[in-house]
Amino acid sequence: MLRTGAQYRDSIRDGRRVWINGERVNDVAAHPAFRPLVDIRARIYDMQHDAATREVMVATDATGREVATGLALPYAKADWYAKRRAVDTMMDAFGGVVSRLGDETIGEMWSLHDGAGVLTSIDTHFAGNIQPHIDRILDQDLFHVSANTDPKGDRSKRPQEQDPDMLLHVVRETDAGIIVRGAKYETAAAYANQAFVKPTIANWGDAKLSEYAVGFISNFSAPNMKFICRAGFAGRGSVEDYPLSNRLDEIDTLVIYDDVLVPWENVLFNRHTAAAAFIRSTLHRYAAFPFLQRILRFADLLIGAALLNVRQTGLDKQPAVQDKLVQLARYREGIDAHLIAAIETAQESPGGLCMPNQSLLYTGRLLGCGEMHNAIHLARELCGGQICVTPSAADFANPETEAWLNKFYSVNENWQAEDRRKLLAYARDLMNSDYGGHRLTFHLFAQSPPYAQAGAVYRNFDWERSAGIVARAAGLSEAVDGRKEAAA
Repeated sequence: MLRTGAQYRDSIRDGRRVWINGERVNDVAAHPAFRPLVDIRARIYDMQHDAATREVMVATDATGREVATGLALPYAKADWYAKRRAVDTMMDAFGGVVSRLGDETIGEMWSLHDGAGVLTSIDTHFAGNIQPHIDRILDQDLFHVSANTDPKGDRSKRPQEQDPDMLLHVVRETDAGIIVRGAKYETAAAYANQAFVKPTIANWGDAKLSEYAVGFISNFSAPNMKFICRAGFAGRGSVEDYPLSNRLDEIDTLVIYDDVLVPWENVLFNRHTAAAAFIRSTLHRYAAFPFLQRILRFADLLIGAALLNVRQTGLDKQPAVQDKLVQLARYREGIDAHLIAAIETAQESPGGLCMPNQSLLYTGRLLGCGEMHNAIHLARELCGGQICVTPSAADFANPETEAWLNKFYSVNENWQAEDRRKLLAYARDLMNSDYGGHRLTFHLFAQSPPYAQAGAVYRNFDWERSAGIVARAAGLSEAVDGRKEAAA
């Protein structure tokens, strides 16, 4: 069933307990902090039924059913290009970047699909729960997100040496399922349907079993759950002055599990540290692709804002300015090259899916996240100081000040004050506002911190190929092929 926007709105009017700015929210779909993103998610559902976008937004999967393009399991390279087109279509419609829409988190379920055999070898009880949940997401067109990060507490101590709730854990088992307690941070949780919840802890020590090594599907309509949200950016200024803050702010939530029952059919692994470690190591093998594609779109926004500004001010022919634009283009094209190459050199996954080349995908992610701050600074420099000193739209409309601002913000006959103001407002919100700073930090940590992203590259790059080339070229007797030494 392909949902409509109205059906999605009804699905989150389930009595969930949500707070923001010290206020209990009665209707998430109508609250001004959440409504912009609820409307966007609803619009995506409606785009699946709109004749103008249906062909891009809807796919026919291997079983012959119609499903959302972003949720369809990938079996061929063409499936990944279709997903790229769908994401681009959505971002074009919104005029900015929206990260948590479901298509970038469903890939974690595909990683579970690939790992079913490994999980069965660890614990035979739960691997059979994976495929039904993937089918359920496809059949019901659910807004499915991901819950990873715990509050953590004092990280110099083991979880057992402090308040145990600092990491989500299993309190007890019952005939109906497991009871969990703790908390998770998750973007979009307050207005999503469910999440794949899994641990972030990496150092399990020698323990084979741990109450913290648990993974499950969390139904956000379940009792004993609380959603405490960070303050939103919408409403802090006018839409004219902050067009992104007021339309595209994705609210992050601390999801409290206060002795929540997780039915056995929703449990994917329970107390096994080996299963938890395996899932953490493969979690982003698919999800990193749509995440990186969004960084590509962000790079396009930076380039567009910078380029239009230097064109407005007549500096686009200056070699020094062109050099900085080229640096932004290099950043952008580097990301795009990794995405294309990851598809074109894709591998068959253990579960028979078309898996983007892992080394290229993870090095691309490291490039996109690691160089983002430099790209933002370059774009700021090209946009100039006016993005931080320009008066508000209300002053441009005020009869007492309008004439002066029209005089000083009109560049020439092609670039009048209103277009100049709109560009500077967009650039300011993209790079300099609370929203802009939040996006930079979000991309830095959304799919694990930089050291963990580097670790993914280390685990997936073919080091032995390079070692073997040098070993053979140098005539080394014991390591003619680097793989032999590695195997030994």
